[in-house]
Amino acid sequence: MLTLKYLLISCGISMISAAIGLLAYDAYLSVSRRLHDGSTGTPEGEPIVVRWRTSLALGLFSLAPLLLAFSIVVVPSGMAGVRVSQLSGTLPGTLYAGAHMVVPFVDDVVLFDTKDQIFTTGTVEDGKTLGKNSAKAEPSRTEPLNVQAKEGLTLGLSITVRYRLDANKLDYIQSNLPRPIETEIVPPTVASVWREIVPNYTVRDVFSGKREEVREKAAAMITRKLSVDGIMVKEVMLRDIQLPQEYAEGLESLLLKEQENDRMGIETELKGKEVRIPELEAEAEKARQVKQAEGAARVRVLQAKAESDAMQYTLPLKQKQIEETKLEAQARKEATIQNAEADAQAKVIDGKAEGERQKVLAEAEADRIRVTVAADAERLQSEAAILKGNPLLINKIIAERLSDKLQIMMVPADGKFFFANDVLHGLTFAGQSEGKSSP
Repeated sequence: MLTLKYLLISCGISMISAAIGLLAYDAYLSVSRRLHDGSTGTPEGEPIVVRWRTSLALGLFSLAPLLLAFSIVVVPSGMAGVRVSQLSGTLPGTLYAGAHMVVPFVDDVVLFDTKDQIFTTGTVEDGKTLGKNSAKAEPSRTEPLNVQAKEGLTLGLSITVRYRLDANKLDYIQSNLPRPIETEIVPPTVASVWREIVPNYTVRDVFSGKREEVREKAAAMITRKLSVDGIMVKEVMLRDIQLPQEYAEGLESLLLKEQENDRMGIETELKGKEVRIPELEAEAEKARQVKQAEGAARVRVLQAKAESDAMQYTLPLKQKQIEETKLEAQARKEATIQNAEADAQAKVIDGKAEGERQKVLAEAEADRIRVTVAADAERLQSEAAILKGNPLLINKIIAERLSDKLQIMMVPADGKFFFANDVLHGLTFAGQSEGKSSP
């Protein structure tokens, strides 16, 4: 909106400047023509006409953007305003931060700072520096608020009041309160409240005993009074109290005496405790011995009771143990008999099994011998048949068997060798006897 306002103002000024420029230019041409005609004495053309209507129209048209620009009012952030009419005075309602429309040249906008403000008395740190390159802050000194206590002594109070204006009551503030508020309303109200409350208390109460109570009462009264005028109090702080010099010196000596009195009282109490400690230790030892004796007696009583109760249950337990022993012996006897019978039956079964096993082994051996004999007989019969068909094989077998003992053997060519005939005859006889003996 500020850009639009400045643009409208620029447009209006430009139109007015153009109108004035046209008039000035036409007037210049007219004057220069007259001067030229007067010097030669002969007219050289039509006279110059000044464009009054065009300039007047531009001037009138320039009023529209200017009036529109002057009707726009921009309230900055942290501020608020009220409209003050030249005809009817202060108008109700508050203009908050932003752009607003007013009647130009009739309504005026009065701005108020709605941010938190501080009223303070006494010495405060305001952050000012000693010089451009200095880093030390110097205290800003203001006069403390002087009030009288109940005894008539003057106290210097360092007070800070944090407040701000109520934006909803700015029209009331503008119409009824003097300006500026921070100097005309707040300081007198704060001072009057403190000077009304503090005389009801003594210096000692204000300084230490009831300091918070005094501050709370003052804060409540200041808040109530200023709220009527549209000022909202956020906090009232009592930072420091300056005592009269004589009272401060007397208070310091009194405090020293009280500290000495407290120290002596503490020392006396410590001495009494030191005297009392041995007595308490003796009483504690006596009580401990009594407790130990009572505990030992109770233990003995409990032991005797336990032994008596145990005797009541000992005989039945012994009887049960004897019966359990008899039952266990009988069970072992029966178990021994059963084990002997089981062993005998096992031995009988083992004997039978061993006999069966020997019988099966004998039958298996007999079968093996019969199968072996039958196989040998068949083999001898097949060998005899082969040798009978080839008698010369006998000579070859004999030569092979005697080859490691004899180098040369001569046999008849017709195969009639006495050893061979005897061997063949023996083999044939053996084969026939096996054939007869086998089933």
